[in-house]
Amino acid sequence: MIASAEETLGPAGQGVYRLHGAPDNANFVVRMVLEELGARYEFVSVDRAAGEQKSDEYRKLNPQGLIPVLEVPGQDAVTFETGAILLMLSERHRSLAPALDTPGRGRFLKWLFFLSNTLHADLRISFKPHRYMPDKACMPGLNAALRSRIDASFSLLEQELEACGGPFLLGAGLSCLDFYLAACARWAQIYGTCGVWPADRCPRLFRLLEELEARPSVQRACQLELIDGAPFTAPTPVAFAREK
Repeated sequence: MIASAEETLGPAGQGVYRLHGAPDNANFVVRMVLEELGARYEFVSVDRAAGEQKSDEYRKLNPQGLIPVLEVPGQDAVTFETGAILLMLSERHRSLAPALDTPGRGRFLKWLFFLSNTLHADLRISFKPHRYMPDKACMPGLNAALRSRIDASFSLLEQELEACGGPFLLGAGLSCLDFYLAACARWAQIYGTCGVWPADRCPRLFRLLEELEARPSVQRACQLELIDGAPFTAPTPVAFAREK
């Protein structure tokens, strides 16, 4: 739920979050979670086509020049890194994650860091491989390695869904992991240079994607992110300019 720009951040538990991002970037994950939580937030648009995320002003928020950034009421600094933002939100709202003293906490943490440090990291390289491999002659090898790693990651997640019984990554209960996983599945199908990942290859994961598409929170987030149609099971790219 987007709050008016006039509202300001205050002490913990007051004010609104401020989410900085651009359509169909990693802020999409955070927006879905904020919508699911019913949290009050305002969205600050970052013009990627104009390179605004690399500006001096934006780098004061995230010195890496990366999206997203979340301004959190009561915190002495902004939060960046998608996984860190999801962890903070789940703890602040005591929702969408197992509690600290419950048996499922370890599974939650390991898959959160797997999504952030392995799958999402590999996808980011596949979106702009020239930044990591300027030698064009080596690009086919890099793309093949990325394809293998991304396929293997989704296979591991499919196995986990089978082991826990689904329909979500931690079993019967929805968590912020599911929104993160769904966004990664979307991006793997439509962006990048190492070929298309077919979601229907993983039937349990495909079912999870269908479950999320039916949620009002996801539908609201997609509308605000300019994402049309079925965002996860039959995704299409957002029509906007990306920087090189």
